[in-house]
Amino acid sequence: MKSESRRYPYGDQPSQFADLVLPEGNGPFPVAILVHGGFWKNRISLDIMSPMVADLTARGIATWNIEYRRVGEEGGGWPGTFQDVARATDHLREVARNNRLDLNRVLVVGHSAGGQIGLWLAARHLLPDDNVLKTSDHPLDIKTVVSLAGVCDLALMEATHRMRISEMRGAVSDNPVYDLLEGTPFEVPERYAFASPIQLLSVQSEQILIHGGCDLNVPIGISHSYYNAAMIAGAPVELIEIQNAEHFKVINPRSDCWPIIARAILQAAELPARKMQ
Repeated sequence: MKSESRRYPYGDQPSQFADLVLPEGNGPFPVAILVHGGFWKNRISLDIMSPMVADLTARGIATWNIEYRRVGEEGGGWPGTFQDVARATDHLREVARNNRLDLNRVLVVGHSAGGQIGLWLAARHLLPDDNVLKTSDHPLDIKTVVSLAGVCDLALMEATHRMRISEMRGAVSDNPVYDLLEGTPFEVPERYAFASPIQLLSVQSEQILIHGGCDLNVPIGISHSYYNAAMIAGAPVELIEIQNAEHFKVINPRSDCWPIIARAILQAAELPARKMQ
């Protein structure tokens, strides 16, 4: 059977949809939930993950590439962005009924802001029952999260942007974490507590952090911060540093670092490595 691609809405708003692409074969297939980055703003869409979709489906992994409301569009930011990604993830249960998916092998691959989202998705079962971000009493189980240059410490990322703004003396005014959560860690500490992976930290799902040493967008120290906290908490976490990689190289299947990333994803999906043409 040839690969198949379909778009599924999970809500009524224009950005509430996900694209499912199935590999060739009969399945059941492991599923990679792909979450794009863009600092939670509506400047970048799920299309940036298209090369990764093609590569992973050729390797035998079904992909669920999700779109979600972001800062700059109605309902995006706090709390809509989090509610959207949670509902998109849980919608896989319904989609799986007719699409030969193995929900015992679900992983999330998130880039940049998508890395933060992926780690949060694996930990949202820890949310209190009355929390505004809680959308389900039985969230879909995530076997593994692969965070590619992920923003896994929101407070540290917010402070980093604040420092950049100060150093540039107004030439830079963008602080994406502040815009997402509508405040600093001192102004809205409860939002950071329930949104930042380093604070809402799961010890159940396997976590693979992959980060480039040349990343200027999200400094590698962000992943170091999370890794140290996860180790102390006893989480199954691994940090892979790719010294010559910048921010977007880690989502480029044509890059020289992609074999490292593909190997980690295939291992998480419990599939053997394939030599690609």
